Amino acid sequence: MFEQLSDRLATTFERLRGRARVTEADLDEALRDVRVALLEADVNLKVVRQLIATVRERALGERVLESITGAQQVVKIVHDAIVEMLGGTATPLARADRPPTVIVLAGLQGSGKTTTAAKLANLLRKQGRHPLLVAADVHRPAAIDQLTTLGKQLGVPVRAVRADRVAADVATITGAAAAEGSDTVIVDTAGRLHIDEGMMNEIADVVAAAKPHEVLLVVDAMAGQDAVDSASAFNARLALSGLVLAKADGDARGGASLSVRAVTGVPVKLIGTGERLDALEVFHPDRLAQRILGMGDILTLVERAQEHLDEKTAQEQVRGTRGRARAAQDRGDHLVDDQGGAGRSVADQRPPATAHRGGVRNDRLRREPVTEAVRGHEEAHETVRHDGQIRSAPAPSRDAPGLSFALSLRFASAPAERMFV
Repeated sequence: MFEQLSDRLATTFERLRGRARVTEADLDEALRDVRVALLEADVNLKVVRQLIATVRERALGERVLESITGAQQVVKIVHDAIVEMLGGTATPLARADRPPTVIVLAGLQGSGKTTTAAKLANLLRKQGRHPLLVAADVHRPAAIDQLTTLGKQLGVPVRAVRADRVAADVATITGAAAAEGSDTVIVDTAGRLHIDEGMMNEIADVVAAAKPHEVLLVVDAMAGQDAVDSASAFNARLALSGLVLAKADGDARGGASLSVRAVTGVPVKLIGTGERLDALEVFHPDRLAQRILGMGDILTLVERAQEHLDEKTAQEQVRGTRGRARAAQDRGDHLVDDQGGAGRSVADQRPPATAHRGGVRNDRLRREPVTEAVRGHEEAHETVRHDGQIRSAPAPSRDAPGLSFALSLRFASAPAERMFV
């Protein structure tokens, strides 16, 4: 998402960087291209007009036209304006002074509320919290079963409500959550149109009964301008505390999702970046602005790499602990064996090592005399048949005095049927 917008802006700024100095005509042309790019990305018209006016005013006020780095300054001004449009800084989720913290999710049908509820529970669980999921969607078939299945995958408890007393059951469950060991309650409500008065009354009753600390609207990032209208209607009815941009990994233009914050004034707190249950992140306006302007999002990549590194380090520590335990056991086995074999453990009853040296078993090398002359000529081999098996042994060398005598000592104890082939 936002790739088309990012490509258009990159082309515009690249052309601007090719100028020795930025004239007022160059600035107007660049802002015109930025305006077209934002509108093609489905950003709200009022938001685009305000953004372009802000950039132009700041560019003229900072004397960009007189600077030899005018193009870079224009890019920075556009970046700062987009960050302000998206909310400025990251807004954390509220947390109750006295548990539990209650979070209610609302939104249109198909916006991804149920999956987002499970993702949010997983995110909070990784932060050391103990979430409880409440399945309050009694209208969509199998919605409760879906949330129950997701809860089992995460190891998070799930409570369901009855269809005839949704608000009352939600209030009862949230009231008993702290006694059950949960410090956060996430309520998944049914999807509804903002023009459906009956459904809007139902969620208003749920919010009134649960008294949530957060009322989050899940916005489909692939939706068009209707997402802005529905967000405004939900905010007027429920007093939203935050937004969640779901499906931000799609290939839609996504401009409408950038407009919701500017139109409603409600901060975006979370963003969904995939279908997996760990694909939910805290929303950082500056990082999204950097991605849109083609600057990359290094901090998010670093955080993901650090999370993977922490998991890998934990696994290595477990393997290292097991390896040290095995090494200590082996050292103990050797000590027992050196002391006469009394009280030998099971590990000592394993067969001797069968690593070969010159084709001869190590246990036979320990029992049979081998001289330095033989060791120095192990590269020359001759096949020996012994007990029906083929083995290799050093062959005599004419240049090695005393080697024949050494070989006779080596095989002195061999059975009579041993022969050279």
